[in-house]
Amino acid sequence: MNILITGGAGFIGSNLARELSSEGHSVTILDNLVSGYLRNLDALDVRFVNGDIRRLSTLPGIMDKVDIVYHMAASVGNKRSIDDPICDSDVNVLGTLNVLEAARMSKVPKVVFSSSAGIFGELKTLPISEDHPCEPDSPYGASKLCAEKQCLVYSKLYDLDCVCLRYFNVYGPNQRFDSYGNVIPIFVFRILRSQSVTIFGDGEQTRDFVNVRDVVQANRKSGMKPRVSGAFNVGSATRVTINHLIDLIFEASDIRPSLQYAPPRAGDVRDSLV
Repeated sequence: MNILITGGAGFIGSNLARELSSEGHSVTILDNLVSGYLRNLDALDVRFVNGDIRRLSTLPGIMDKVDIVYHMAASVGNKRSIDDPICDSDVNVLGTLNVLEAARMSKVPKVVFSSSAGIFGELKTLPISEDHPCEPDSPYGASKLCAEKQCLVYSKLYDLDCVCLRYFNVYGPNQRFDSYGNVIPIFVFRILRSQSVTIFGDGEQTRDFVNVRDVVQANRKSGMKPRVSGAFNVGSATRVTINHLIDLIFEASDIRPSLQYAPPRAGDVRDSLV
């Protein structure tokens, strides 16, 4: 198959690219390298295009004869969206609309969109089902919810199947460890360098951590399955407190970190579980 991955030099996209290229598919990566890295694509048999989903004119040409678009390009994270909500919406809402419109014009049969559990906001019930109320607590959650609705509307109006995958807390290789990364790589990076770790809140908040290998398979199967549209949660069905996560890292590394506790951050939910 001919496959396009937007944001394919990023964390999840590069892992998906590795899986699909190893299966013999023809994979094109579109990425502006704002948060992705070319080194994530080292030794992969893929075509790389440096481009931005916010420029509609760059998209139709690279979608010619594409069978599946995995749309992963995004401005990611609650903190980033609170710091710059205009950029967040520009990338996640208008950028997604550009991808959908280019896919429609190029007669691409399938788009798989990377959404987020951030669309739900503070959870009212655990575990969470796909029909849980969507009341996002950050511009990021709101922009992902809007992009989801765009995808599902396109699947109703046009000959284009769209699947929206709502990721919970994904971790694994190629993940960033700066302030916009996931808590696991941030903690590991700092602990291995004998730096203190900051926990926002009391540490008893829970997260549903899901390995990127499982997220890759969710994407792969969603893309390959014909005539399927809809929105689906992607998690591990388990939850771990942040305090227990620190204990697990200590058990694995034998390094007891120096901990600091700070007030909870705006936009962070208390609990998470699929």
